[in-house]
Amino acid sequence: MRSEDIVSEGGRSQRYLDWQLEREDLQSWLFDDALPFWWNCGANRDAGGGFHDRLYSDGRAEERPMRLRVQARQVFVYAEAGRLGWNGPWRAAVEHGLKSLGAFYLRPDGLYRSSIDATGNVVSDTVDIYDQSFVLLCLASAWQAQDKPLALRSAAEDLLRQLRRLLAHPVAGFEEARPRTLPLRANPHMHLLEAMLAWVELGEGGLFREVAREIVDLATRHFIDAGTGAIGEFFDGDWQVCEGDLGALREPGHQFEWAYLLDQAASLLGMDLGGAVRRLYAFGTIHGVADGRVIAAVDAEGRIVDRSSRLWQQTERLRAALTVGAAISVRPEADVLESIAAFRRFLLPGSPGLWHDRLDAEGRAIVEAAPASSLYHIVTGLSYLIGKS
Repeated sequence: MRSEDIVSEGGRSQRYLDWQLEREDLQSWLFDDALPFWWNCGANRDAGGGFHDRLYSDGRAEERPMRLRVQARQVFVYAEAGRLGWNGPWRAAVEHGLKSLGAFYLRPDGLYRSSIDATGNVVSDTVDIYDQSFVLLCLASAWQAQDKPLALRSAAEDLLRQLRRLLAHPVAGFEEARPRTLPLRANPHMHLLEAMLAWVELGEGGLFREVAREIVDLATRHFIDAGTGAIGEFFDGDWQVCEGDLGALREPGHQFEWAYLLDQAASLLGMDLGGAVRRLYAFGTIHGVADGRVIAAVDAEGRIVDRSSRLWQQTERLRAALTVGAAISVRPEADVLESIAAFRRFLLPGSPGLWHDRLDAEGRAIVEAAPASSLYHIVTGLSYLIGKS
């Protein structure tokens, strides 16, 4: 569902004018401020290449390991920026990130290590299925951006085969590590589904489609609470929800994220998932929004556990409101505008292109270096607002 479909229902009202102003202003912020800032200051020009994890308001990088997920996300961000029409150096940014991934993160077994330092020395050689999912996503976006070179598709296929060989769960989905560590998580599978759908949307089926359908089946059979329709977070080795508080945890941001992805899966895979999408969106909206912002956590019954907020939760609600919200919400336009207002609360005044990552339980900003990883959520949230087709 396009954003135009929502606003057309109400005519050219004041809300429509507000909508247009928000679209233009946020596109300008992204194109003129955020993307240039994170390329000019966030790209690591030392031997390790890639992108710094966090930046201070003056553009200095915080000294910390450079995580794999940040590299993969930034490749995705700049490939997507080019597709959205940004005329900055997105090609150079994509190539910069890909070069570092291949030179410093790729392990001899075909999987990717967790982190290096700015000069390319290994900090952590461990493998995280969450990180591998983002590598698969960035390879899809880079493959499209660079006119579909065979090497990138082959790299994605090789990585996915290795994950199946080394980390496949005996029932469905993937283990966290070998030897096994528990609990198992829904979240890495969500991002793996995102990556698989990106490849399917680009016309690549085969193993990508097979794994996507497997994850959807895992989500509908095990991750989603049949009583409430909400997605859980932590599971035992047999994909049964964990006991106690851990098993009862529900993250409202993930309800919106899964709603969007299952809606995409329904379209791309030809599956009937409308009921699951509606219930996820409803649970997130009814129980997960307080003071106009998406909060961190509730329990299985929807009672608030953690009233703090993070930036990514707001952009996931925005994306869901712009897509599935138009079909299933009684107030889709209000959901969108409230999400935009919540997102704006995180932007850093006086520092164009920067943000706070967290607000405390009272809605006050927590002052710290801005994480580069948020730019992925910002771009995915704003892309439907500013022109994703």
